[in-house]
Amino acid sequence: MLLSRVLEEKLASLYRAGKIHGGVFVGRGQEAVSVSLGIQLRKGDVFAPSIRDMAGRLAFGESVLDAVRTYLGSPLGPMRSRDGNVHRGRPQEGLLPMISHLGSMISVVNGVLFARRMSGAKEVVGATCLGDGGTSTGAFHEGLNQAAVEKLPLVMLVANNFYAYSTSNDRQFACRSLLDKAIGYGVQGVEVDGTNIIACLETIGGAVQRARSGGGPQLVIANVLRLCGHGEHDDASYIDPKLKNSPLGRDCLKVSEEMLLREGWVNEAQLAEWRAEVVQQVESAVATVQREPAPDPYQHDWTAVSSRHLQELHADTSA
Repeated sequence: MLLSRVLEEKLASLYRAGKIHGGVFVGRGQEAVSVSLGIQLRKGDVFAPSIRDMAGRLAFGESVLDAVRTYLGSPLGPMRSRDGNVHRGRPQEGLLPMISHLGSMISVVNGVLFARRMSGAKEVVGATCLGDGGTSTGAFHEGLNQAAVEKLPLVMLVANNFYAYSTSNDRQFACRSLLDKAIGYGVQGVEVDGTNIIACLETIGGAVQRARSGGGPQLVIANVLRLCGHGEHDDASYIDPKLKNSPLGRDCLKVSEEMLLREGWVNEAQLAEWRAEVVQQVESAVATVQREPAPDPYQHDWTAVSSRHLQELHADTSA
């Protein structure tokens, strides 16, 4: 959680300095939700994160260098400087690059799970993340319905931050709770306080285990406010001050630090040491990437697939 927060603060700073092209979308306030999913997954699972899942990505195994290289456009990054900074991933390792169209990753994860099933893989979980606004899309309904009918081991984690960009929940859906959507599809659903790391670990971990042991799709609704705008370009002035001042507006990182101190598991000096180590790690990665050469469009290999032998070769007809 701390590594994610420090890394995203650095990326936001680079964005404001004009060093990053494209948008920067951070998960400030949602790290407990995200990390609680990423840390429960293991090798062989598939993870399709959303734009606010830096913490989950890092917990699943993404390196800080991969993230920084993609944001700064380094050709040494996993996307070889070709795509937007949030669309990074390593599919062969189970980390799927995000599709911007909300809800679309559900069917992609379903497809991977079908493939794993046909290959005989056992106890595999596929997980993807969405915001509350994404539950209003057709892709969400079709994907969740398919997963339910086929009893796929899908974990669908929804960060309910009460705003789809700037559209409040009461303009998005009329049901009492997003949890009601699980009932409509015959999917098991649970709800959790997204500011509480212990509750998130237990609730999300339970959903992952049920999916892994044959319990079918799981819908997890994590209620938590994002402590920032939709992106670094957005001041979030539309968020109701009452929500900001409610328990949902608590900073999960501060809540976690207070819990660690209260239980006597760490002291202030250890927290400061952790932060110093994380800052050094992030600054070192950024310095490394800033020394790397920028992509050269005249020398770059623009093959659309990573394997050369799959490229279609056409005869030279220019003569």
